[in-house]
Amino acid sequence: MRSMPSSRRRTLPFVLLCALLLLFAVQAASAQQTRAVPQATLAALLAAPLATPPAGSEHADVTVLDYFDYNCPVCRELDPQLRRLLAADPKVRLVRKDWAILGEGSVYAAYASFAAGREGRYRAAHEALMTSAKDLDTRTDVLGVLKAAGFDTAKIDADVRRHEKEYAEVLARNAREATGLGFRGTPGIVVGDRLVPGGVDYNGLKRLVARARSQERP
Repeated sequence: MRSMPSSRRRTLPFVLLCALLLLFAVQAASAQQTRAVPQATLAALLAAPLATPPAGSEHADVTVLDYFDYNCPVCRELDPQLRRLLAADPKVRLVRKDWAILGEGSVYAAYASFAAGREGRYRAAHEALMTSAKDLDTRTDVLGVLKAAGFDTAKIDADVRRHEKEYAEVLARNAREATGLGFRGTPGIVVGDRLVPGGVDYNGLKRLVARARSQERP
């Protein structure tokens, strides 16, 4: 689900709206049928190079794809559920795909996370940005969050400027993939070969993983 425009601030009404959006998204995902993604399409989605390092098992039997935006409130609610899944299930791999559709701040946040990945610190940057208590409306907002997380922001910004064209191509690829899959907004996930538009809770994730495993058995 898409977040509010960049002019909003995290007031109590906005927090309540986020909770309602999450509830709606989870209910919608539970109510609708997931649909299969062809194996050839999955192979293309997971083809190298991946812009962000996969999380979880190197020997996974189920891969989860997450198309997200750092300014999406439902994505922010989903992310800890995905991390919880990885902690509980040693055979799951998570591949994150930035789909920066909510403004310039979202685009720069994605770029900055790629730059942090070049330092081997993608996870720290991702979690700092995803759990930020402030909006990421601008470059300054993003760099402020990363500075508080201990990053050399001058180095991050220099890397973004140097590799901006490359990073923009990654976002363009992710956007083509997400729209090609039929997602209408963030978040959008694929568990195994099942596409799930919208949010899903932890128990829903576990059911989808179990379903993916049962389908792989002879």
